[in-house]
Amino acid sequence: MAVELFIARRYLKAKQKEGFISLITFLSVAGVMVGVMALVVVIAVMNGAETEFRRRILGLEPHILVMNYNGTFGNYNPVLENIQTHPHIRDASPILFAQAIIRTRHAMSGAMVRGIVPDNSASLIKGFDAPALKNALAVQKNSDNLPGIILGKELARAMGAMTGDKIILMSTRSVISPMGQIPAMKQFVVQGTFSSGMSEYDGMLAYVHLEQAQSLIKDPDKISAIGIWVDDVFKVKEIRKTLPADLEHHPFYVRDWMDINQSLFSALKLEKTAMFIILTLIILVAAFNIASALIMLVMEKTKDIAVLKAMGATHGMIRQIFIIKGLVIGTIGTLLGTVTGIGICLLLKRYDFIQLPKAYPFSTLPVQLDPMDVLVISVSAIIICFISTLYPSWKASNMDPLEAIRYG
Repeated sequence: MAVELFIARRYLKAKQKEGFISLITFLSVAGVMVGVMALVVVIAVMNGAETEFRRRILGLEPHILVMNYNGTFGNYNPVLENIQTHPHIRDASPILFAQAIIRTRHAMSGAMVRGIVPDNSASLIKGFDAPALKNALAVQKNSDNLPGIILGKELARAMGAMTGDKIILMSTRSVISPMGQIPAMKQFVVQGTFSSGMSEYDGMLAYVHLEQAQSLIKDPDKISAIGIWVDDVFKVKEIRKTLPADLEHHPFYVRDWMDINQSLFSALKLEKTAMFIILTLIILVAAFNIASALIMLVMEKTKDIAVLKAMGATHGMIRQIFIIKGLVIGTIGTLLGTVTGIGICLLLKRYDFIQLPKAYPFSTLPVQLDPMDVLVISVSAIIICFISTLYPSWKASNMDPLEAIRYG
């Protein structure tokens, strides 16, 4: 065993004359442990929130939207067929966006209507596969041959609409009648509701068949966008660059899910960074405790240091003794904090014992452990602890042995 490691281990095991040094050492380990534990748990929760938001958004939104500067556009089949030949595109489907007013026997409210083609294999609505969606949006023979509509759960609740109820959609576009201009209206029957877990969607979206949406706005064979679903949502930027070149030129333009939701995910990333910096301060406080404990240990071991130097110990050997002791303290705290943090995350993930108020988009804390984040936190904590040992070890190595023996 190296001399430096042997002496550092003896210093760790030996009882200090001043019990206060032992207390500071204990507080240093506890401080590092609490800081690392808090960082692991908070970063895991932030990762879980980001993943949950992404999952819910992509459960309703296409990964890429091909849109037109003119708004609605026709003659889209050649473009659609060209897109579908791309090797990384899983599916593509025309979509029509339309603003409308929903009227029931109980209330009236604005809504965003989406006209879709339910025959596609893409998951257009959470909880509905292609056959169920096709059946729900088809003309219902047992309901006066009315087309079906699917409402967001919160929108249906606000309107007092239940499955089987008849509603009226009024378009913002008007038609000319003997009584003048009146809103275009069409009657539908509610065939179900969906819940994405995000109030922004559940409180405003309504889905109908593409043909019914075109009929409502009196604009046949026109769509607002072509929705594209890719095989890897995290490579959407690379896939977007390989799309046919004419899609990135006037009158077309392309937007992916990262661009559309950039503000949300940027805010989550900023919050995650801020929490990392704030909680790192806890580890910094513990690192100051380590430095304090080492400085007091140097003062206590003045004679020992003088004897070691008189026996031929170099400055580097003395430095290494105190650096090793400080690193051991920091490493023990980091390991305890990492294990405790991972344990808490696993408990939070397995047992939903923390219930969030309804104001939050999640009912429980979303947790996702990322091994790379845990590694970065642990390495950062050890580096901070190492830095805290530099001054005390330098102070010990530069001690004059004659002065130490005389006044020690």
